[in-house]
Amino acid sequence: MSKYPIPARRTRAEIQVSNSRFVATLSPAFNVEAARAFIAEVKAEFSDATHNVPLFIIGHGASVITHSSDDGEPSGTAGRPALAVLRGSGLGDVAVVVTRYFGGTKLGTGGLVRAYSEAVRAVLAVTPRAEKVPTHTVQITCPYALYERLRQLIAQHSGLIREEEFAAKVTLRCEFAAEGLPAFQAALDELSHGRLNAEIIASNPAAIMPLGTLHPIST
Repeated sequence: MSKYPIPARRTRAEIQVSNSRFVATLSPAFNVEAARAFIAEVKAEFSDATHNVPLFIIGHGASVITHSSDDGEPSGTAGRPALAVLRGSGLGDVAVVVTRYFGGTKLGTGGLVRAYSEAVRAVLAVTPRAEKVPTHTVQITCPYALYERLRQLIAQHSGLIREEEFAAKVTLRCEFAAEGLPAFQAALDELSHGRLNAEIIASNPAAIMPLGTLHPIST
């Protein structure tokens, strides 16, 4: 599976243009059903709004499903320009609803295009990025004498400790990006002089890993 950027979590941003409020709400969406459910949720939350303009991109690159609607705004002034900004972000698996509360001043065709585009840019600016990556969950059993050093080694190799069991020895279950596991195993061999092994007990072909952080998000 190829890597591509996705939103790490749901975000929201608001701008004001000539007394009209534009509230952009963004969410990860990994299929069309999830995108439509998110859109329905936002529309219900802002049921008193003048417009709720929906758009989404499912997938990434050449293989995508996209959708947008003007939701009553003049044709081509809302959904299409907002979707163009979203596509320009490079994100995949993302849905947005731009909610408008009319402030009494008409913006005109150009003004609407700029306002909806700017609302999407505003929410993108506060959206942390993640990516889908294959991961392995491994199990390691170690003596107490190596426990703290093993925890440090896991962190150094961008692993996440999912579970710990304390008995005669300590058993840890940890998740690593698949491409990083060989380097961790080599470091583990060096730390333990070949006595410890990271046994793969589960794999996830599409875990969500926030960019710029150490740990994958639990899904």
